[in-house]
Amino acid sequence: MKGTAAVAITEREIDQAFSDHRATLGGVREDYFGLLYLQSEFGLAHDQAALQNAFGGHDYGIDAFHIDVERRNLYLVQFKWSPSPGSFKGSYERLIGSGMEHIFGDPLQDKLTNPLLSQLKSRLMNDMALVDRVMIYFVFNGDVEEAERSSTLETLREDLEAKKYLIDQFFERPMSLVIEYRSAKSGRAGGSAHKRKSYRYMVKMPKMLLREGPNGVQMHLGFIRVTDLHRIFLDMRQRFFERNIRSGLSESEAPNRAIKQTLKDILIDCKVEPSVFAFNHNGVTIHAQKFAESNGEWEIAEPRLLNGAQTVTTFSRFMELNTGNQQLAENQARLDELYVPCRIITEASQEFVVGVTINNNRQNPVMPWNLRANDLIQCQFFDKFRDDLGIYYERQQNMFSTMTDSDLEEMEIDQSHKRAVEILKLTKTFLASDGLVDKMSNMTEAFENEKLYSQIFDEKRLTVDSRRILLCYKVQLKIHRMAKSIQEKGEAKYGFINRARNLLWALLVQAILNDKDLEWYCDQYGNRLVVEANYIEWLIKLSTTRARLLIGDVVKMEPYATHVREENYGFLRTQAVFKKCMESAHNRWGWVQCRLR
Repeated sequence: MKGTAAVAITEREIDQAFSDHRATLGGVREDYFGLLYLQSEFGLAHDQAALQNAFGGHDYGIDAFHIDVERRNLYLVQFKWSPSPGSFKGSYERLIGSGMEHIFGDPLQDKLTNPLLSQLKSRLMNDMALVDRVMIYFVFNGDVEEAERSSTLETLREDLEAKKYLIDQFFERPMSLVIEYRSAKSGRAGGSAHKRKSYRYMVKMPKMLLREGPNGVQMHLGFIRVTDLHRIFLDMRQRFFERNIRSGLSESEAPNRAIKQTLKDILIDCKVEPSVFAFNHNGVTIHAQKFAESNGEWEIAEPRLLNGAQTVTTFSRFMELNTGNQQLAENQARLDELYVPCRIITEASQEFVVGVTINNNRQNPVMPWNLRANDLIQCQFFDKFRDDLGIYYERQQNMFSTMTDSDLEEMEIDQSHKRAVEILKLTKTFLASDGLVDKMSNMTEAFENEKLYSQIFDEKRLTVDSRRILLCYKVQLKIHRMAKSIQEKGEAKYGFINRARNLLWALLVQAILNDKDLEWYCDQYGNRLVVEANYIEWLIKLSTTRARLLIGDVVKMEPYATHVREENYGFLRTQAVFKKCMESAHNRWGWVQCRLR
């Protein structure tokens, strides 16, 4: 649903305002975008608008404010004279990191703080009783729909909403918080956050206990019906799991096989009493924006499952497989008595929720890359592949397999792509392009070593042509075939090539990126995850006429020649050998190392 029309502002108007007032107001040209917006949107006189607009930096994510006493709204506005919604990332991070605390909390003093914040806090102290709703506007000159579908901004928006407790504490009563994107170019306003579908459910959870934690965090302990979890999942789909570090594990995994068998014993064969299920279950953990008792039931608002995806997905599959099963229908009463232990977390910061999520997912092995699933840079790569190529980036383990066609359509993923770009394979692609052959076999280090992880997922890679990334990514899908093509040129001479698959991949990446017809190949093969026959032929040519020769040059050198005679091939997995190959490539064809960054 779209909001009311927003203000449209032109470059010429900004230039004129900057020319007219910079001598008295200072600041930079972009600051006058905010000045004009306040005057047009809220009908403020120039002098009043100037008091409510920031000129200069240290704004903590807020460029302007306005209090409308008739509508009882406080408006906090951030401006970016840019068509890219990604330009709001830094603004969000400043607001989340300390901006909300500086506006609504009791922070330490900062002598560099923009005077706007002092003006805002002074007005709030006087007009506190006249405000019922806080409206945060992100105003730019791009497409509001692009901003609303951004996974990166969606994650940041939820992190910002988690700071709402500061607003409630400041006003000493529950307040409404609305976040909205507005375009100053088209004059369009996006759908307000509170106007989107609100996920609220009534659930039966008898005899709840409350445990309070630091900074107002609350944890309610009790039992929840599995059917209520199933109902929430059917309605929310992947949104229910978006704060988890992964989706449901495969049905072949031992925990899920056990859950499936237990459900059959209870609901079909009636061998086990329903009450036993709760005794044998580790429980689920949910983060919610609100959890309150109402008429003997509990209202849970905006729930996100932090732990328990295996239970939810396995139960859902069980119900699908038994659709129409007469025995299950006859045992509805047993179904309604199926409970699991449950913890509901509320009033928690994002950092706190992340910690809870990690520590509540220990019963099944949690790999380091699972813990990175909700990193902001991973969300940015999700947006990149979706926006550039219509391809799903699977940052959460097994998530793609849980998607329905309608889920993908809602996310604007091209449904003709039957594969997803996977986080581990993308990691290896970037390592290959950097020539870090020695790191490609150790994904644990790649995700646990903060310096290495930051290098692999450098923000500079977000500016790389996604088609080039995909060309290099697809190499691994046929790397065995490429090794075979080299081996076929001489079993005795290249019998070791399977020991050098990562080196081969890294060299093929360089062959691709150094190809004079790279742009043509991007157009032909860089838009889909399908491994086309002609793409394979091209890779075979690069393998046999480029990579083979480079590896052949190196294994003739000492001490590598001796290592080969001794059948000691560990050197093929080193960065040093990659560099030797690149020296040979430069001498032969003038190659330079091209990195996907």
